[in-house]
Order: sequence, then structure tokens, then C-alpha cells
Amino acid sequence: MRNFLLWVLFMTLLTRKGYCQSPHYPAPKIVGLGHNFSSQSLTVTWENDLSSTVHFFDVEVLRTETKETVHSETVAPRTDGTVQEWKWTSPTPLECTSLSVRIRSRLLQFSSEWSEPWNLTGKDVPEYRRAQLYPQDKVVPVGSNTTFCCIVPDGKKFGGIKDSSVKLPFTRISRRSYVSVRINQQASNSSGTNVICLYQSREFADGAVVFVGNPPDPRNLVCDTRDLQSVECGWSLGKSTYLYGSRRTFYSLNERECESANTVSATEHKCRFNITLAPGEQNWTLTARNLLGKVELMDTVDLSHRVRPRAPEVVVELLGAWNASLRWHWGVPWYGKLPLVCQVWIFSDGNPKPTPHIYVGPGLTQALLRDLRPDSKYAAQVRCATQQNFWKWGDWSSEIRFRTKEDRPDPVDFWVQMRSELDRCIVWKPLSKSQRHGQLKGYEVSWSTPGNGVQRNSVPSTGPYHVPIRLEGLSSDYVVTVMAWNNAGDSPAISMTVPNSPEDGDSALSEMVGRDGMFHLSWPPSPNSTCGYVVTWYHMSWEQNCSLDWEKLLGDNSSTRIQSESFIAGERYTFSVYACTPGAPLLLEKRLGYVEEQAPTGTVTRLMADQEDSSVRLSWDPVPLEGQRGFIRGYLIYLYNVTHLQLLENITDPSTMSYTATQLSYATYKFTVKAYTSAGAGKEATVSIKLDPFTDLLIMEILIAAGSMAVLLVLVTALCYSKREWMKKTFYPEIPEPRVPEWKPTQAFGTQTLDMTPCAHSSVHIVENRRRMSGKEELKVVLEDPEEEEQWGNEPPDMDSDEQSFLRYYNQVVGEDPGLAPTGTGSSGLSSRSTGSARTEVTYTGIQMSSTSACSSACVPATMEAPLSGGYRPQMASVPNQAEVSDDPQLDADTGYQPQCSWKLDSPEETSLDSSLGSPTSVNSSQFLLPEPSGEENCSHAPSTTWFRNLLSGSGKP
Repeated sequence: MRNFLLWVLFMTLLTRKGYCQSPHYPAPKIVGLGHNFSSQSLTVTWENDLSSTVHFFDVEVLRTETKETVHSETVAPRTDGTVQEWKWTSPTPLECTSLSVRIRSRLLQFSSEWSEPWNLTGKDVPEYRRAQLYPQDKVVPVGSNTTFCCIVPDGKKFGGIKDSSVKLPFTRISRRSYVSVRINQQASNSSGTNVICLYQSREFADGAVVFVGNPPDPRNLVCDTRDLQSVECGWSLGKSTYLYGSRRTFYSLNERECESANTVSATEHKCRFNITLAPGEQNWTLTARNLLGKVELMDTVDLSHRVRPRAPEVVVELLGAWNASLRWHWGVPWYGKLPLVCQVWIFSDGNPKPTPHIYVGPGLTQALLRDLRPDSKYAAQVRCATQQNFWKWGDWSSEIRFRTKEDRPDPVDFWVQMRSELDRCIVWKPLSKSQRHGQLKGYEVSWSTPGNGVQRNSVPSTGPYHVPIRLEGLSSDYVVTVMAWNNAGDSPAISMTVPNSPEDGDSALSEMVGRDGMFHLSWPPSPNSTCGYVVTWYHMSWEQNCSLDWEKLLGDNSSTRIQSESFIAGERYTFSVYACTPGAPLLLEKRLGYVEEQAPTGTVTRLMADQEDSSVRLSWDPVPLEGQRGFIRGYLIYLYNVTHLQLLENITDPSTMSYTATQLSYATYKFTVKAYTSAGAGKEATVSIKLDPFTDLLIMEILIAAGSMAVLLVLVTALCYSKREWMKKTFYPEIPEPRVPEWKPTQAFGTQTLDMTPCAHSSVHIVENRRRMSGKEELKVVLEDPEEEEQWGNEPPDMDSDEQSFLRYYNQVVGEDPGLAPTGTGSSGLSSRSTGSARTEVTYTGIQMSSTSACSSACVPATMEAPLSGGYRPQMASVPNQAEVSDDPQLDADTGYQPQCSWKLDSPEETSLDSSLGSPTSVNSSQFLLPEPSGEENCSHAPSTTWFRNLLSGSGKP
């Protein structure tokens, strides 16, 4: 057993190494070699002498020139005869090079010798002296690979194969043949795809065309009849074949070529045959074939249930402005017995979508069209189908066009806008084309009040669609009517009662913002509403242009959504809600709204900055209405820094248009103010200010105080001047005249008689001579002795005897010559010109003492004359010698002179200046120096200045 196994193993090894081939199997004998260049197929036939033995055949295909195996395959033997056949399709065109085929038989591991090779001569032999490219006009499916070979003649060098503009890689398969492969080819156009062969010099050698497409793909075969005398089948094309012309797809129906197959569309075909209709179902088979394949479809149908009528012939008959009648007839007589359902489509101007109408009846041949629009163009089409066993709608008839007649226009929708107390505007919506019912001629507007005539106004159909009116002289409500007219007549008259008084409610305007491009309004229902509500709105720029829009709501609907193409984001609109009443509409409320708020485009106006101590007060006016773009919610106040804006305040009250920035140092500041809405802040307005210290303010306060004091002083001066008499009596009263005590002779004189002659004047040196001012009263002479009364002839009537005996006045005598001094005791030496001197400063070189003592000394006899002691000193009391002092105490008291407290002319009428008697005056006083009155008659001294006295006296002179 072991030895047997070793022998079997040894024989197996020998067999695998070829040492045990049987020489008893003869090689198969090839009897035929066929080929087909268009399909690139090769067929080999050979004889089989071992038909009783189970064996296989090995077939090899080699390139003749290079002996390179192209293909090898093992073929099972056929059991139906001794001749074997094998078919092979070459990936390379058979013309490219010569091929050799050989065969051998094989049983298990044993095989026979190869048969003698059979050769298929290609076109790469020297007999062909031109370049060749294969395959030519090849039709291949999409996505396949195609091998092209180029045969180059002797003497030429191969340059390559190009697909359009792309050069393909190539392989050399023989001395003259080169092969390239197009991989995964895409569908070609109707003329195919070009492939060319080039020489090395890029010279054109040869070219070929390849057509890449798809096999037929028909779908959805459906057959029916139009007249029960023919059959018509239709199908969809499915996927495109991309093959045209002689390479297109061919169709046949029940093996009858569809020579007249119609292309209904790019994706549908039809085929029609005349037949004799048989009852019951029939099979209809469609066959589609092209160079890439063949497909069959089948439809089984009873044609009596699939009737699709042909198109009728239609005519129209007009019945008025709103109706028309359509009539049609059939080309197939038996349609008149068929129950039909017909569909009429109506096309109108401006409405491309048709309106369908359905009519049903046996043998239907007419239809009535209702609710048409007057004076409108229409087009109509009709199609029908069987009412029983409904299959499909038949064909549409040809389109028929017609135009309806005219009719009266629809009522005009209008409203009256109250622009002011007296101005009104009648606004109406122009009638649309469908509302005009004809060629509109125009509009007529009329308004009237009870007791007044009707006023009319005609407006052409092209507008304007408003009429402004003024209600001067109208004291009651008035009625407005608007009508339109065309060739057919006037529209129904619609009237509206409008109150003469202006509308209320302007002050209470609520705010609203739209949503989704529309406004949502609602209001409390009004018990006064009897015919609904009216909502009006206008843009802020429309009111002056007499423009308005509105919407009327019927019933008790108290809410609506207003949507209009005219709404613009950021624009303000005013809405009014009215209740419709039997009389004039009742205004319920007004609102302001924006369909969408935006950030303001304008800035605040009149922005100003004022300094208040160390603070800055900003003030501004609101943003103009056209620049608000929404409801102003507040203002943002910024302080400009070098790199950014610092927010100082967010004013959320839009009515507050001022702000004070405090605790600022002295520097320059720049402030920015922005208004904002719910959509954001708008443009900025800026203002700069420089804070200065208080110096200017302090100077201004000082100037104001000084001005106030000056004004006060002027007022006080004016007051004092107006009250000068009262002031004079209060602060500068009249001083009584001085009283000199009765003079009595002393014992020293004894019984001698006193000489009362005037004393000699002392010499006076003139220091300055000034003209006597006009208006200054002249000094008068009052005589002190009764005897002198007769001498002068002028005694003041109010003087008593005591005063005349002691008092005597002297006029001051001033000469023209400063060196002249009057002498003598008389008055003849006085110059009359001295009366013109008002003020004269003099130096007294010698003057009498007191009138009493001096005169008493001068008027005694010469033996008793006493010398003057030291002269006179103005306003100073002279001190008499002790020897001359009288024993009389009263005389001792009156020895000195004092300024007279008050002096008054005893005789205002006295104008004579002949007397030189009197007392000289002081250089600073116009009062005469008289003896000091007694102790019980003490008085105040006169002031040294005269301006106040002159002010009180009203002279106004110094």
C-alpha cells in the first residue's frame, strides 16, 4: 500500500512537469476563420475527432507579427456535432494588425499539440501605402471604452492620436500600428466626436468619428381612439439616445413600421393607424430599436372606453355688456349622440390665468358665458370629453376673440379731507379699468348746503382726482356728490354729508408702529356707527397736496390691518378712524404711526452752549419732522474726548431739550447731541464752548453796580430838584433879620450931642475885578437916621425907628482902576459902574470898627477922636482897648462884628447907589458884617458854599 502511494505521487509530479504527455491525441483541425470588421468579431470553426471522449479545447489568438498572445480561452466541446465553433470580439479593430488563431484539445492534465495557425491579415501590411485610423463611424454606448489604432505608412513617423484637443497615450502593437484607448466616453453631439492621427511633424494623417449614445428607452405606452376608426398610441422617449439620422431609433406598432411617427414634444412621440374597431380588448406592441439595442412595450385596451374627441369649431354671439354665447359643431357626426362634458376657458385682458367653465349634455354644441366685464376683450377655447368612461379631455378648439359692450361706471369711492377750518378737499379713487365699464369721459363733483345753490366742477378722466373747496359763507353742513360718466351713462350718485366745523381730536394723537409692513388698528366700537367705519391715512407731505387714502369697513368690525404698497419705512403717517352715521361721519380718534422705525437722518437744531459759573448748559430744538424717521425716544449727550465719545447722559424724556454739565474746569469742551428712536441713534450735532474765569463776570457786575448808582444819583437829583421848595424850607429856612439893641450914650460922652454924620470909609485896594453876573440882585441902601430919609427921599416903609437909628447898609464900591481907592466921607466919589461887579476879592487896609463903636468914635468931636487899632479883619471880632470899654455891659458885648445870620433888603425898590454908607462884605460871603445879636436871638451861621443854595433857589448858578 505504501509503495502504491509513492508510485502515484511520482507519476503526479511527472505529469505536472510535462513528462507524461500522451502522444496519442491529434491536434484539432481548423476548418474556417471568419471575421466582421464592423463588429470587430472573429469566428473560428474546427473538427472534433474525439467526440466520444470528454475533453476541452484551448484557443489562442496571437498577433502574427510579434507572436504576442492577445487572447486565450478554454472552450467546452459541443455535443451536437463534430464541428466546433468559437466567436470572439476583439477590443482592437481587426484592421489594426494581422492575427493568428490556433487550437489544441485537452483532457485533464493531458493536451494535444497546437493546430496549424490560421491567419487574418490586417491592414498594416505594405500594400496599404497611406495612413489609416480605425474604427470608422463607430457607435458605442455611453461609459464604454473604445480602442483606436493608427497605421502609419512606411517612411512616416507616428506623432500621436488626439481626441479633440487632448492627446491620448498610445501603445505600439506592430511595426506600423499604434493603439490608444478612450476611457469612459461621454455622450457625443449630433455630429459625433472626432479622433485624429498625426505624424511626428504634427501633420494630419487620418481621422475618424465615434458616436457615443444610449440604446432606446421608450416608456408609458398608451393607446386610444379619436373617432372609433383609428388607433393612436403615444409614449414618452425616456432617456435620450444622442443618436440621430441613420443612427436614430426606429419604432414599429404591432410589427407595422411607424413611418409617420410624430414628435409631440422633446420627450413624447405618437403613432397612428387606421383600423376597424373590434369589440373587447386588444394588444398593441411597440418595438424600438437602434444600433445599440432594441426594446418592446405593450398596452392592452378596449378602445371604446378610450375615446378622446377632436377639437370643435367655435363661433361667438354677444348678448350684452355682461353675457355672451358660444356655439360650436363637430367634424365627426356620431359625436352628436355621445354624452359629452365640455370645458370652456375664458381669457381676459391683463389676466393670463384662464377661468374654467364646465357644461354637460348629450351632443353638446353651445355654452352661455355670464358675468363678463363690459367693454373688455376676451378669448375663449373649448374642449370636450365623454361623460361616461371618462378617459381624457379632447383637443382644444382654436382661440376665438371678442369684446363686450359698454355699461354705466361703478359708483365712485370718495372722501372729504378737512385741511383747515375753511379749506376742504374732495378726494376720490380713480375707477379701475374693470370699474369703468367703458371709455371713461370724466368725473363730476358737486357740493351744496340747504338754502344755497349747487356748485359743480368737472374733472377729466386723467385727473387730478381731487377738488379743493373753500367754505366761506357756509354756516351749516353740506353735501358732496361725486359721479363718473362714459358713453353708456352716469355712474350711481353717492353722497356724503360733511360738517362745516373743523375736526376735533388733533391734540390727542396716540403713537403706533407697524409690524410686517402693515399697521394693525383696533378701536372701541361706537354706538353711533350705523353703516360701519372708515379708516383714513395720509403721509405728512400729502396733506398739502390734497392726497389721502382710506379703507371702508362694513358692519361692526372695529379692527383692521392696513397694508399698502405706498408705505415707506421711516415715513410718518396720520390715521383717523370715523364712525359711519346717517349724517356726517364722526371722528373717533387719530393716531400717528410708522410702518417701520429707522434711525433719525436729521440732527437737533439750534444747539447752543451757555456758561453758568463752572457749568455748561446745553439747549436745542427738536429734530425736524422730515428727519426723525421714527418716534424720538430721547437724546444722548456725549463729551468729545481725543479718542472717543464719552456718554454723559441718556435723556429718556423726548420733551426735555436741555442738559447742564457741572463741575467742569476752565478749558474748551466739545459736546455732541444725538436723537434716537427705537431703531437707533441718528446723526450728531456738535457745539464747542470755552469756559473762562469769573473776571469778565466781576467786571460786568462792577459796571452794572456803577451804572445803577449813576441812575440812582440822577433819580435823587431829579427828585431833589422837583422838591426844591420843600428842601429849601426843610434844610435851609429863612433867617430872621438881625435886631440891634437900642443904643444909649455912655457917661464918657456926657451931654455932648453925638455927631451922626457918616464916617469916612477906609481905603480899599482892588485885588480882582469881575463882572457882576446878570440876575444878581444889587445891594440896597437902608438909611439909619430919620434925617437922612429926607435927604435920600426913599425910606423902606417896613423899617421901625430903632432899626433906622442903629442899622445902616453900605454898598460895596469897586472902582474900575485897581489902584483907585475912594476917599472922603461922601458918596460922590463912588463909581456907578461898581454895581456891575458881582464878586470881587478885596484887601482891606483900614476900616471902621463896629458900627456902633466906630461911629461913636468917629463922630465925637475931633478932640475926642480915637485912633483905629489894627484895622478890620473880616469875620473876626476886634478887641477894643480897655480904656475905651464902656461901662455899659451891652455895649461891651457888641463891640465886635460877626457875619449876619440872615439878611433881607429892607427896600426892594431901592436902586440908588449914591449913598456910600454900609458895611463891607467878606471875600467868601455876600452877607454884610453886622454886630452880633443879643444872646436871646442867637442864630445859625450861613454855609460857606452857595451851590446848594442856588439849587434850592432854582437859579442854577454858582
